[in-house]
Amino acid sequence: MVVLNRIYTKTGDDGTTALGSGERRPKYDLRIEAYGTVDETNAAIGVVRLHTHDMPEFDAMLGRIQNDLFDLGADLAVPEREGKDERLRVVASQVERLERDIDALNDKLSPLTSFVLPGGTPAAAYLHVARTICRRAERVIVELAAQPNEPVSAAGIQYMNRLSDLLFVASRAANHNGAGDVLWVPGQNR
Repeated sequence: MVVLNRIYTKTGDDGTTALGSGERRPKYDLRIEAYGTVDETNAAIGVVRLHTHDMPEFDAMLGRIQNDLFDLGADLAVPEREGKDERLRVVASQVERLERDIDALNDKLSPLTSFVLPGGTPAAAYLHVARTICRRAERVIVELAAQPNEPVSAAGIQYMNRLSDLLFVASRAANHNGAGDVLWVPGQNR
């Protein structure tokens, strides 16, 4: 269990922050950017959930994802190092659950005939916002993983890749299973 008695510590006043391992890094560090952008994704999903109370199964799925994103933040906050005790890590079963959720949502949708513009219902529009933030988080995590001595779990990268797919499919589901999709019309305004 996490206990937060004091919200401000003043330890970040010098422009650094602590990883879960205790190591201090500049607040602009790529690892901090990675888990910060995961946190942005989570916050965007929280906004979506303001519009999903009438869809309890859908809302519960988003709640599970929010919890997983905290797991991913914890994973990123403590780099894997040889000889160190393992901390919380995103695992393959979390990625597999996303795949099952994508398949279940997608089974109810008609095939697309065009690209989809962000819009439709409020939940769908906010799901598109969450999707774009998720894609940014994925890019930052992949960039972090490409750095020397910056280990990132493969499952964490896979999770964000699948999550962006899920958020796209979920946006269509939130648009009355695709009936309310706003389709791109190439060259419409020429």
